[in-house]
Amino acid sequence: MARKRIMVVDDDKDIRKLIENVLIREGFITVGADNASDALKKIQNSKPDLVVLDLQLPDKDGFEVCKMLRNDPVTKYIPVVILTVQTLDSYKIAGLEIGADDYITKPFNQTELVARIKAVLRRVDWRDKKETAINDGELSIDLDKHSVHIEGKSIELSPKEFDLLALLIRNHGKVLTRAELSETVWGHEYFGNTRTVDVHVGRLRKKLNKHGEKIHTVERIGYRYE
Repeated sequence: MARKRIMVVDDDKDIRKLIENVLIREGFITVGADNASDALKKIQNSKPDLVVLDLQLPDKDGFEVCKMLRNDPVTKYIPVVILTVQTLDSYKIAGLEIGADDYITKPFNQTELVARIKAVLRRVDWRDKKETAINDGELSIDLDKHSVHIEGKSIELSPKEFDLLALLIRNHGKVLTRAELSETVWGHEYFGNTRTVDVHVGRLRKKLNKHGEKIHTVERIGYRYE
């Protein structure tokens, strides 16, 4: 099996080297960058399997870098793990809503960091090994191309919206709690705040038009796709 390549973006040289050394010991290949501009160039060139991204960079903040990655067709599906000193839930939720796959605060436990990076990579591998297409009448999903069509017309979804829709349809008829949706799609500890899941479901419903009505709210529990 090919070794996974991890991009580590942090302007603190000591922390960056510490993370790289930990990951190298675990069998990963690492690429480092100390600013956003250098990181974006290297990500385009090296196509890493995952990016560990600090929020406080000298030229751009990590939120902006994450947005740029998600808006670029070449990099939009590369997993991003945010690493920062910010501990407030509002920062965590903001990072996850713009497309980050996990959020780890400094100081961090090295074992936990590796475990959570591996967990994100497993989720990506699991998703990619499932069926390549899902069809629900006029609505079709191509999991390889990460595309959604309704009556042949392409529907633009963010990576998280796409994963959320695929998960709901795969489990059609079953009620999925907000905690289950949060853990499976975002892969982070559940904060007890329904905002992230609810906001994405709301966006999905609007983008899917009449098909959005198939996503039913189950009061105080979660959602079900019929």
